[in-house]
Amino acid sequence: MIILGIDPGSRITGFGVIRRTGQKIEYIVSGCIRTGEGELPGRLKKIYDGVSELITTYQPEQFAIEQVFMGKNADSALKLGQARGVAIVAAVQQGLPVAEYAPRTIKQAVVGKGGAAKEQVQHMVQYLLKLPGIPQADAADALAIAICHAHTSASLMAQAGVKGVTRGRMR
Repeated sequence: MIILGIDPGSRITGFGVIRRTGQKIEYIVSGCIRTGEGELPGRLKKIYDGVSELITTYQPEQFAIEQVFMGKNADSALKLGQARGVAIVAAVQQGLPVAEYAPRTIKQAVVGKGGAAKEQVQHMVQYLLKLPGIPQADAADALAIAICHAHTSASLMAQAGVKGVTRGRMR
């Protein structure tokens, strides 16, 4: 199963693509969609186009994204929500199921503690995916989201007695 993880942001949206085969996870690609300067609608279009292109190129079967957390700045939270929205629409338009995870859940799944620092997440992502170097923070977060989904979906399928999924069909 190929999973696309997205760490949304109105200026930088991280992405990570992994493959899960049984209990094994394997790195495919990661990076960032950088929207640059300009008005928010134009930046949102870049996120939509970027996520759509990733889906077309890598053909993921699952899509996972970080939930919005409310910080001190309401304006930033609204922009983050809009960035999430366009990424989700890109996935749904191409028929992908969408899974959403809270930041603490993602850190718990990857590092083992929900209050882990960004550097700990980066290090564990590097270790789990056997990467030659530490991934950029936004890409590492997106890979962590994909890893969290891989672990969660594998656990749920095991509980349900499903042996695997082939092109969206359970065996």
